[in-house]
Order: sequence, then C-alpha cells, then structure tokens
Amino acid sequence: MRLTTYNANSIRVRLPSVLEWLGANQPDVLGIQETKVDDPEFPADAFRDAGWHVEFHGQKARNGVALVSKRPPDELVKGLVLDGEDDRRLIAARYGDLWVVNTYVPNGTQVGTDKFEYKLRWFDALRAFFEDRFSPDQPVVWMGDVNVAPTPDDVFDSEKHLGGIGHHPAEFEVLSKVVGWGWTDLFRKFHQGPGHYTFWEFVIRGSVSKNLGWRIDHIYGTRPVAERCVDCRIDKEPRLQDRPSDHTYVVADVEGF
Repeated sequence: MRLTTYNANSIRVRLPSVLEWLGANQPDVLGIQETKVDDPEFPADAFRDAGWHVEFHGQKARNGVALVSKRPPDELVKGLVLDGEDDRRLIAARYGDLWVVNTYVPNGTQVGTDKFEYKLRWFDALRAFFEDRFSPDQPVVWMGDVNVAPTPDDVFDSEKHLGGIGHHPAEFEVLSKVVGWGWTDLFRKFHQGPGHYTFWEFVIRGSVSKNLGWRIDHIYGTRPVAERCVDCRIDKEPRLQDRPSDHTYVVADVEGF
C-alpha cells in the first residue's frame, strides 16, 4: 500500500499538478493539507472524473485537509475540537484494517503569542485524540504537515533557527509526547542525517537549488505499520515545477494492507 502526504498550499491552484502526480505515482492514499477552500467549492469532481475517491474538510483561504484514495473509506472522521471549535485541520479514514489520520498542525506564527500557545495545546489535543480512538497495537498511520523540524538534522541551519517557530524546544516537547504514544517516524527508519527536506521557503532566493529546507512533512506508523514499511522517501521533483507548492510529497510503501 502506497501512502503519501502533501501540503498543496491551495488545492485549486495546484490541482493540475496533483492530478498529474496521482496518475504517475498511483498512491493508495494521498493526504493533502492546506487546501484553502470551503467544502462546497472543493474540486471534488476533478478527482472523481480521474477515477479517485476524495473526502475533504476545508476552510476558505486557510487550513483544510483532504484524503484522496483508490477506494472509498470504510469509516470517516472529520475534525479536532479545541476551545469549542474545529479549525478544519484533521481528517481520518479507515481503509480495511488500516486507519489513516491526516493533519495540518497549526504553524504558531510567532513564539510567545496566543497562536503559538494554541499550537502547543493542539498537539496535546491530538495526543488525546489518538488515546481515545486507537491503540498502538492497531495498524494506524499519522501523516501530514506537522510544522515542526524536530531535530538539528531536520532544518538547514539548526543553530540559526533554534528557538524560533518550527524549531523551538517547546515544540520538540509536545511533538515528542505525541510520538511517544506509539509512533515510528517512517522516513527516519530508512534515512538518517541532514539534507532531507520537504519544505523550502519562497522568500529565500534559490532555497531549492541550495537545499535550504526543512523536514516538516512526516509520515508516522504504529508498530504493525512500521514493521511492514519497506520504503519511505521524499519526492523533490514537484517542488521544481512551475507554480509549485512550497512543500513536496513524502511517500511510504507498506506491505500487507
């Protein structure tokens, strides 16, 4: 089973390239983040006309998540409620025995702000979501833009960025608590060291060619998934295309589902 994640940074802008990538790579499930569109305007027909099933939970101009799959899900969950509101950052589906949870973690904007504190509490709410619904012994995948580069190897200049948004000790702590529930970082099962990135900022001139990036798009698996994962890789090529997202795809191949 091929499981993939991608922050599209507007699904309507990126629609042609996403459909092209789907056709060429044939994932069983693609989790998309930052769709930036209300549900009535989501381009569902384009996916269905191309032979894909799609489920989505969106919000105009920001946030929004979707799951594109070869087969329809057997169960579906939308939303993570925090402070009495659902900000359209989570969608989860069961395909046979396997659950796939797709999240777009808040960026946090700036350290020390209410939005940063909200990000930390969102991680706590996500951990509670996993505890309430699943067991680490079940086959479950968690994927998406986690908006944290958790180690020095996950950002091009850790010394420069340490203590800032996306590379802050408080973020490391809350992400570690979530991962400690029972997750394995599938990419790090196969690739160690620096230089492996999924996000390159538009504001840095030549960021892609110089590989000045961040690894903030992750795929995690519980033990039954991690044991059957035979490959996990970053597909950098879409970031080199015209009008790309500032993120690219992460792809995991798991046998037995």
